[in-house]
Amino acid sequence: MVLDLIVKYTDDGYTAEVSSLNGCECWAHDEETVLAKILDLTSFYLNIDVKKIKLDVVHRTKQKQIYKLVFDKK
Repeated sequence: MVLDLIVKYTDDGYTAEVSSLNGCECWAHDEETVLAKILDLTSFYLNIDVKKIKLDVVHRTKQKQIYKLVFDKK
């Protein structure tokens, strides 16, 4: 299964969201922390181990990064 993850830089930090999972979004001061938080939250929403989720960078600009979350839901 593959889901899109969008990370945006704002004036006060970073926001991350998996738009296909309703309410799966978070905020942090830095990009590393927001990625760790959103991966934990996504694994909770999908009831899978966070170690099974692979993060691939698709597109990166100064204000926005798009990732693909790749995992097997077995």
